[in-house]
Amino acid sequence: MTEADFDAELARTAEPLLVDFWAESCGPCQALVPVLQQTAAEHAGRLRIATVRLDDNPALARRHQITALPTLIVFTDGREVERITGVITKTRLHDALDAFLTWPSTPEPQ
Repeated sequence: MTEADFDAELARTAEPLLVDFWAESCGPCQALVPVLQQTAAEHAGRLRIATVRLDDNPALARRHQITALPTLIVFTDGREVERITGVITKTRLHDALDAFLTWPSTPEPQ
């Protein structure tokens, strides 16, 4: 996402949106890529993941008060509901996202 399309993307996304704010020179940001790819695949249809490269979008860094990288922000209904800073394990990320994801209902055992 870029400064030009950030607000439009935020407004048009029905499911929770996890935005990864990162920079090319950030080693921890690069380490987080596989975790985000796996999370996107496992939560397809329930979560959207987007990235903002701060080297190209400094106004978004200021607007969202990004002071450390990587920073992940979860947005629902266009507003920030969760912020995670630093490298995170897949398990911890999934635990943090559980409150915002809509899980398919399973029938009650009879």
